[in-house]
Amino acid sequence: MAEVVVGKEKGGEQRLVSLPLSRIRVIMKSSPEVSSINQEALVLTAKATEFFVQYLATYSYKHGSGKEKRALTYSDLSDTAEESETFHFLADILPKKILASKYLKMLKEERREDEEEEENGRDGGDSDEAES
Repeated sequence: MAEVVVGKEKGGEQRLVSLPLSRIRVIMKSSPEVSSINQEALVLTAKATEFFVQYLATYSYKHGSGKEKRALTYSDLSDTAEESETFHFLADILPKKILASKYLKMLKEERREDEEEEENGRDGGDSDEAES
């Protein structure tokens, strides 16, 4: 098998991956199906993660307001997660930011709608029984 070289920069030697392998190992071992992790699998997972994060950031920058501001913002990432089919699985992890006042207003509206549905359900349910 090929030998995997992973290490800190020593004398100008570059690391193969920049993410901390110990943290990635902890995340991988948190799955009950995983009992041991091969070093090569660990390095490949780290490298794949780096590529994924780089692609997400680049895509978000190009398709967001980042070009105008010359910066990548959280809203660029959340917009990408919500609008792109490729990244839609991240929508729960990168939700759009809203003000607390807007959130409370949304909750009140949902409660009001739920109460109206319950009242309509009770009214409709009683009339069905009366017709029988």
